Amino acid sequence: MAYTVSPAPAGPVGSQYCVCKVELSICGQNLLDRDVTSKSDPFCVLFMEVDGKWVELDRTETAVNNLNPAFAKKFIIDYHFEEVQKLKFALFDQDKSSMQLYEHDFLGEFSCTLGMIVSSKKITRTLVLGNGKPAGKGMITIAAQELSDNRVITLSMAGRKLDKKDLFGKSDPFLEFYKPGDDGKWMLVHRTEVIKYTLDPVWKPFTVPLVSLCDGDVEKLIKVICYDYDSDGGHDFIGEFQTSVARMCEAQDAFPLELECINPKKQKKKKNYKNSGIIIVKSCKITRDFSFLDYILGGCQLMFTVGIDFTASNGNPRDPSSLHYINPMGTNEYLSAIWAVGQIIQDYDTDKMFPALGFGAQLPPDWKVSHEFAINFNPTNPFCSGVEGIVQAYSACLPHIRFYGPTNFSPIVNHVARFAAQATQQQTASQYFILLIITDGVISDMDETRHAVVQASKLPMSIIIVGVGNADFAAMEFLDGDSRVLRSYTGEEAVRDIVQFVPFRDFRNAPKETLAKAVLAELPQQVVQYFKHQNLPPINSEPA
Repeated sequence: MAYTVSPAPAGPVGSQYCVCKVELSICGQNLLDRDVTSKSDPFCVLFMEVDGKWVELDRTETAVNNLNPAFAKKFIIDYHFEEVQKLKFALFDQDKSSMQLYEHDFLGEFSCTLGMIVSSKKITRTLVLGNGKPAGKGMITIAAQELSDNRVITLSMAGRKLDKKDLFGKSDPFLEFYKPGDDGKWMLVHRTEVIKYTLDPVWKPFTVPLVSLCDGDVEKLIKVICYDYDSDGGHDFIGEFQTSVARMCEAQDAFPLELECINPKKQKKKKNYKNSGIIIVKSCKITRDFSFLDYILGGCQLMFTVGIDFTASNGNPRDPSSLHYINPMGTNEYLSAIWAVGQIIQDYDTDKMFPALGFGAQLPPDWKVSHEFAINFNPTNPFCSGVEGIVQAYSACLPHIRFYGPTNFSPIVNHVARFAAQATQQQTASQYFILLIITDGVISDMDETRHAVVQASKLPMSIIIVGVGNADFAAMEFLDGDSRVLRSYTGEEAVRDIVQFVPFRDFRNAPKETLAKAVLAELPQQVVQYFKHQNLPPINSEPA
């Protein structure tokens, strides 16, 4: 691939979902010595693959006379879970002050995906030269960190003996919170609800990001203003005070913090003015609102299983009209779906061994129908090595099975759910299971499948269904609870929506990346939602 230099950092436009910034720290070890009289003066250049070309994103400073540099400058990249983000780290020995890379001696490079780095948190790899051979003993270490303050603050506020502002009755108080803006003016960050007809209000607890309230600085002064609500918008000022998050955090459940609400005009006029009431901080807690990336960097593994529909409605795999027919290009819709999802998820599983199961076929030697069989015909070890392994096992099994029916989903859903249930016994955020089912049509065991999905919604697992061919997929849309909550035949509701259905036909003429984005868009939210619901922080998380 050609090197191109882009003036602005180029990156694919992200989805509205899991987008956060990742900071990469780079160290080199035992770099090649290209200078005759002294050691090399290395710098590192980061490239990202955009439309098949390597585009330069950024470069570090130059470390003078140093074969084991730790670069101070960090690379910052937008992270998109549902994209394969290919990166290349190239090291050069600075010889001239030129910006052109061919003017400098090449010390080796290393390529990988951003997913590989974040799933390991830190990787050390051999540097290679252009011919693929090792660059001496040169190594590169890349460490990832999420760049976001994920702390949130939950405040519980009340008031006592506030000034009465309404002629016929009491006040209708509400609070506004302000932080200092860059221009020196106070900037509104939060407004509570209005409590009607009272001088002793108790507001509902509320949660805001710490960055919003005080830019993440707990010592920063914030201003709180209390108003009496008027429906015409001319709210009457009751009083104000300044405090900091650090001060408010002194409030404990048994020992609330009391702050005087002051009206400066009244204070000036009246000698015996005390205050315009008391604002009470009943409790103030800072916690972390963990993101998908926090869980991945904390060591959570995504466990990937594929379920493939081998029912007769797919057509004879030797017939070009069959959905299982492998065309001269070596692909079909089943393989395209496996590649699209698998190539993203495989980065998040260290051993890259994936169970691949089939359903709806008759198996040799007795030709009994099976609804959960290992496509490598090894029931005790259904694992395939990487996505390539799944593709090989799939192609190899086609001539040896007879397509049959019915289309039963529940055995494979329950199969993965058993493993997910075992994982919950560890009570840590260490594993999350993803079942990809690829099917050509209508589910025969709808009641059992609904029941299985409702039970699975309590477990660390998500189900992705890709519909191939042109059948009616109304039943699949029903399982994907985007529009309404899925219920079991017993009436039990799913605790959360864990099914994402996508018809392959919508993506036939689109770039292959678009299928992966659509299929995986909801997954980061589902992972976070599950672990939060279970009150499980990332394995290696720091307290707030």
